[in-house]
Amino acid sequence: MKIKLLVLSILIASLKIVAQQNSLINTLDIAEMEKKSFSPHNKSLNSLVVNNYDLKYHRCEWQVDPAVRHIQGKITSYFKPTVTGFNQIQFDLTDTLIVDSVKYHNTAITFNQSLTDILQINFPATIPINTLDSVSVWYGGTPAQSGFGAFNQTTHNSGTVPVIWTLSEPMGAKDWWPCKQDLVDKVDSVDIIVTVPQVNRVGSNGVLLSEDTVGTNKIYHWKTKYPIAAYLIAIAVTNYAYYSNYVPLIGGDSLQVLNYVYPEDLAVAQTQTPDIINVIKFYDSLTIEYPFKMEKYGHAEFGWGGGMEHQTMTFCINFGHSLIAHECAHQWFGDHVTCGSWQDIWLNEGFATFFEGLTEERFFPSTWYNWKKSKIDYISQISYGSVLCDDTTNVNRIFDGRLSYNKGSYLLVMLRWKLGDSVFFHALKNYQSDPLLAGGYAKTPDLKAHLESQSGQNLTSFFNEWYYNQGWPTYHLLWSQAGNQVTLTVNQTTSHPSVSFYEMPIPVKFFGAGHDTTIVFNHTFSGQVFLPTINFMVDSIQFDPDLHILSAFNTVTGIPTFGSLTNQINIYPNPTKTNITINIQLKNTDELTFEVFDVVGNKISSEKATVIAGSTLKTLQTEHLAAGEYIVKIKGKEINFSQKVLKQ
Repeated sequence: MKIKLLVLSILIASLKIVAQQNSLINTLDIAEMEKKSFSPHNKSLNSLVVNNYDLKYHRCEWQVDPAVRHIQGKITSYFKPTVTGFNQIQFDLTDTLIVDSVKYHNTAITFNQSLTDILQINFPATIPINTLDSVSVWYGGTPAQSGFGAFNQTTHNSGTVPVIWTLSEPMGAKDWWPCKQDLVDKVDSVDIIVTVPQVNRVGSNGVLLSEDTVGTNKIYHWKTKYPIAAYLIAIAVTNYAYYSNYVPLIGGDSLQVLNYVYPEDLAVAQTQTPDIINVIKFYDSLTIEYPFKMEKYGHAEFGWGGGMEHQTMTFCINFGHSLIAHECAHQWFGDHVTCGSWQDIWLNEGFATFFEGLTEERFFPSTWYNWKKSKIDYISQISYGSVLCDDTTNVNRIFDGRLSYNKGSYLLVMLRWKLGDSVFFHALKNYQSDPLLAGGYAKTPDLKAHLESQSGQNLTSFFNEWYYNQGWPTYHLLWSQAGNQVTLTVNQTTSHPSVSFYEMPIPVKFFGAGHDTTIVFNHTFSGQVFLPTINFMVDSIQFDPDLHILSAFNTVTGIPTFGSLTNQINIYPNPTKTNITINIQLKNTDELTFEVFDVVGNKISSEKATVIAGSTLKTLQTEHLAAGEYIVKIKGKEINFSQKVLKQ
């Protein structure tokens, strides 16, 4: 949604060229490209339907022509009332689509579309609670034009071939068919029957049961028997070329990966999609077996800037490794277990980003460190923001690449580090297998409960710090050595006041005399002192060498032995966006004066503090200052220090 149409079209064209040269697409690009469907005329990102029934089945019968932006359809829905006195049913449906008629037991019944984006159907009598019943809706029209909307009619092959594809996340399904698009009630099974001009093929969810020629048309019949959310039901229609790859499964069977690609891109696609075989086998080994193995997995090429994880058939702009690995991970995290609210979108996007990263670690290990570093660099560009989506009315906030995708993925990097591989991945298997969640919806406390149950750890503080609240930490390490004993002081500042301290196990690597060793310290408060024994002379140390922790702008300072300590002062960060910290190393205890001046010599602030011998951190409040240059002066008996500080 941040990318305007012209820029997006240029991006799409350039990505196709890049994909032929390099199969690795950075996840930062995936997150920015993946701006899901949202129609500007829709005021709400929440279903308006009264949730008083349980959907069981849809039979979706559509007629479309890729050359024309239009849909004609009949939707038959089976349901069970969950309340007494049930005599009306509601579906989400935008006002731009016109309902022709509604039939109940082959008899026309009354309905109205007077409520905004709601189709309300009136039954001739009350339907008893828990009674299976059905209703059929005939409708048609031109779906709302929404730029990046749910029903898209465009072209490929240099504008010569028409294509229609759908993308309904988060709340766009109602733009093209009457449905119940909440995050509460998945439909148990769906038949999808699409009539199109003969030259076209239709890609969709589940298994292709038949394709029949009728006059100048073809009718494609797809069926899925797995529970599915409304936003994951999709069709793609054009003159697709198609072929299959096959993934050997644990039990000895094989999984079809059915690829629908534009004919002009067939040769390139055939060199790239086999990559998905090892990806699926790898995901199977980390969590449960592919959750829709009785049907298929697949790809359908489309013209939108990224990919969309439609259940059993991902729609994607190309077949580069990172993109197809990310979207495939959604089959487990997003499709099989779906976020139970848009606040919890990280359970979809954070997991898909993390698992895509795991394929870097597994198949391209030299890129794993840079993958993590790119995430940290991107997240720490801004000092605030929670993984919890705090504004579900804003599609850009829901699909925020920095928070929902990348910070969400780094929560999982840190949980893996904190719990260990065996516990962490076993907990994910339990989460995926939980009968209350499998094929349904989950929220963050559900994941937390499985992680805690498997690990025996209380993760409330972790989730409060990293998920519900904002920001990230900065670590300042001071160290010295006397004989075999190293004195290590670890201070921490945080980027946002919602978290005063992040408690984490921190790895520190010590180097010297041709040796190195890594020790993990349980850091429970700022200023904590550790006294490890190191059997070699240390000449340097490195904090978190493998980037297990989301942190930024860390510092490491070696302190000479106290007998030879000289007065030293360092100011960081410089430039700063908030406050500054002064690292003071004194030979003797002293009363220091701290002054801040603007560049023309006006004194902004002044304060005194007694600083003891050794190493001390002092924070000066500069967050309130306007952007510009300032001079910090520090004076004492043996100190006369000044330094320029840039406030951004």
